[in-house]
Amino acid sequence: MADRIVLQGVSARGHHGVLDVEKRDGQTFLVDVTMWCDLRPAGRSDDLAATVNYAEVADAVVARITGPSFDLIERLGEVIADDVLRHDLVDSVEVVVHKPEAPVGQPFTDVQVCVQRVGGAHVAVALGSNLGDRGQTLAAALEALRDLPGLTVTAVSSLVETDPVGGPEQPPYLNAVAVGRATLSPAELLAALHRIEADHDRTRAVRWGPRTLDLDLLQYGAPGASREVVSDDPALLLPHPRAHERAFVLVPWADADPRATLRVGPGDGGIRPVADVLADLDRSGVRPGPEWEQQ
Repeated sequence: MADRIVLQGVSARGHHGVLDVEKRDGQTFLVDVTMWCDLRPAGRSDDLAATVNYAEVADAVVARITGPSFDLIERLGEVIADDVLRHDLVDSVEVVVHKPEAPVGQPFTDVQVCVQRVGGAHVAVALGSNLGDRGQTLAAALEALRDLPGLTVTAVSSLVETDPVGGPEQPPYLNAVAVGRATLSPAELLAALHRIEADHDRTRAVRWGPRTLDLDLLQYGAPGASREVVSDDPALLLPHPRAHERAFVLVPWADADPRATLRVGPGDGGIRPVADVLADLDRSGVRPGPEWEQQ
């Protein structure tokens, strides 16, 4: 695909850098964004809805530059790329972050980092465990997700400890949510999640019973976007039919992706921000968990 939209020289002042002076005083950053997408529908229809609104992209870039501080501009480029790929029309993106005032210590004109990322459907996966070494199991499962071809994990929540909901009497859970982009089909991704569960001796003898590892595909495709998959097939229920009722899912989901939305009913009227749905739920059974274990 040769069609692309190029946004060059978006500039703002931010506080990204390793040194204390960089975080205190800030400096100017410039960002170039190149988006590859099919522009034929826009060219034929002259309809803004058929293309990417680059004013919105520029606003998102400035929000990242002026937002919370990162040590590395590599991380700044990564989050900007992920923001751009939230647009379903974008097949791939290149982000160049310029840091012309970097404390290099030698004469120079510019420092830049370039990241190139391929798009895919936005997905959310819930992780849970209440048997064995829960923290170690979830850390190993997360590593397996990161290594899964066709899945790019872009953010992971903190761990929360939660009281069991339904089922027999059982120990408390550790839960988390990972979000990312998938080029695997929904069925392929679900099958991969089941394989990871099996690798950790997951059994399904008792519904809602204790388990060494639970990986649930909460959502495939951003709600209302072209890549969203809605399925009532019992073997592939999408979105997860009970996610909107579960604080132990929504608390870490909102932590991993504060801008996430989910479908709680038919049509676009049933799409709500995860944070808003969470505000209506009882969160008394959810509390902070331990730090993630290193693999």
